Amino acid sequence: MTTVFVLNGPNLGRLGSREPDVYGGGTLVDLQATLEAHAAEVHDIAALTVDFRQTDNEAELISWLHEAVDSASPVIMNPAAFTHYSYALRDAAAQVSGAGIPLIEVHITNPHAREEFRHTSVISGVATGVIAGFGFDSYILALDAIARRLS
Repeated sequence: MTTVFVLNGPNLGRLGSREPDVYGGGTLVDLQATLEAHAAEVHDIAALTVDFRQTDNEAELISWLHEAVDSASPVIMNPAAFTHYSYALRDAAAQVSGAGIPLIEVHITNPHAREEFRHTSVISGVATGVIAGFGFDSYILALDAIARRLS
């Protein structure tokens, strides 16, 4: 059984109450339940479990990426605001993909359809792939991609 780290950055703990017109009305708990249910559904492709985490702390997110490298765990990551400027997070993400471990950057919204400062990701260049703009389905698509890569 492969454990997929699903790592969520700052302010995502406020889903459901933070700008529901932008991010939708679903909560982080809803997202976790959706992904765990989907992991069970894709079991015939690859045996996956989800280790779902959220932090507002950059250092904690970096340590989780180090943990993913050490355990060879694939990563789905929504770096949130860290997407645009955290070179430390980028360097940690590069260790994941550099070790040949899938790392998929996800976003609930499409950053390119939003404010100009959101158009640049320092993470995308070291990610295996990027999925954005499909709401919670961005995570589902990422989990499907990992399942197919592992099968």
